Amino acid sequence: MSLLGRDYSSELNSLDDGSKSPLESSSSATSENVHPAEEAGLSMMQTLIHLLKCNIGTGLLGLPLAIKNAGLLVGPISMLAIGVLTVHCMVILLNCAHHLSQRLQKTFVNYGEATMYSLETCPNTWLRTHSVWGRHTVSFLLVITQLGFCSVYFMFMADNLQQMVEEAHVTSNTCQPRKNLMLTPILDIRFYMLTILPFLVLLVFIQNLKVLSIFSTLANITTLGSMALIFEYIIQGIPYPSNLPLMANWKTFLLFFGTAIFTFEGVGMVLPLKNQMKHPQQFSFVLYVGMSLVISLYICLGTLGYMKFGSNTQASITLNLPNCWLYQSVKLMYSIGIFFTYALQFHVPAEIIIPLAISQVSENWALFVDLSVRTALVCLTCVSAILIPRLDLVISLVGSVSSSALALIIPPLLEIITFYSEDMSCVTIAKDIMISILGLLGCIFGTYQALYDLTQPINHSMANSTGIYA
Repeated sequence: MSLLGRDYSSELNSLDDGSKSPLESSSSATSENVHPAEEAGLSMMQTLIHLLKCNIGTGLLGLPLAIKNAGLLVGPISMLAIGVLTVHCMVILLNCAHHLSQRLQKTFVNYGEATMYSLETCPNTWLRTHSVWGRHTVSFLLVITQLGFCSVYFMFMADNLQQMVEEAHVTSNTCQPRKNLMLTPILDIRFYMLTILPFLVLLVFIQNLKVLSIFSTLANITTLGSMALIFEYIIQGIPYPSNLPLMANWKTFLLFFGTAIFTFEGVGMVLPLKNQMKHPQQFSFVLYVGMSLVISLYICLGTLGYMKFGSNTQASITLNLPNCWLYQSVKLMYSIGIFFTYALQFHVPAEIIIPLAISQVSENWALFVDLSVRTALVCLTCVSAILIPRLDLVISLVGSVSSSALALIIPPLLEIITFYSEDMSCVTIAKDIMISILGLLGCIFGTYQALYDLTQPINHSMANSTGIYA
């Protein structure tokens, strides 16, 4: 099997099938192929590992700044509340998909299919007629979310690469806390983004999921090692937090909301993971255990990181680490993990967009179009990172715009549409409406605040520039 690993003739034939549109075909393939399982199915431990991997990314490293934006008391409480709501919405999504698959006698429905099939049975005639747009909307949000993740990865890798390269001449063997001292960057952060670009283009040309799974394993190893060293450092000598505010300004709290939602990256993967389990009925237990670990990790890292670095907390906690070779290696390891994870996150929008593109050309041009679209998408994430080189604000913006819709807004509405005709209680309806309104308000005001801050002149003491410490 080649690295490109795609059978274009069969794919084009499948796209010609009138029973399924290109978008539907690609969406279905995406959900089923992102995490390929063995024929016997995933065990509970394998599913748990996949669930943890789906929810632990660059957003985790931005949580200390998120807690700073909310306050030392309000931040952890709000993170717990958002985590509980997100898990509840995951359960809602699972219940709706299970109910629809039984009603329609299907073995599995993904997020987009669940939305479409639910709209097909709702009382409103207009929604039934336009039910396919429910699937298109979910697919569009998934594309925006995943490409947003990839753009954040660009900024994260460039930030850490710049700090490692430009501080190499003052890096020592002794690990001392960073001191505030303005340094003039030798090269612009955008130069480092362009340096990374060709390597990522070559990486996404690899379409063989078995090869990608090897990269996934490497990413897990480097991420685990990095997190262990980060925790080892931040728990040492934490100052008494008497000067840290318990509640921050409401404007910065809106940025906290976007960042917090961004960190829960695995909402769209709960259905595929359940489908690939050896015993799918055990998935609820795995979900509660896994997400409990994830939420605990989020709260601990965010709170301890803010207590450790206080007002100097940066957009990524790796930028606060001491300038010594040990912690420079942490940045390198985590950046390598994020580099490989880029290909896995990129796989989702690629499997949605590329079939649409190759369906418009002959088989002879399919490979060229495939590689061209992949290159264009990677360049798009690079350009967006270059235009908005603010890691903290882009994380908040992506979280507010698309992650909040997928995690908080759509699942409760989906439950109402799916079960409304089956004597749904008024309490459940009220609860779902309140969750969706909360998600919508967070989406609107969080997006506004992130966009507003992006239009303001950069305060170099607060920006995620890697050159502000020595």
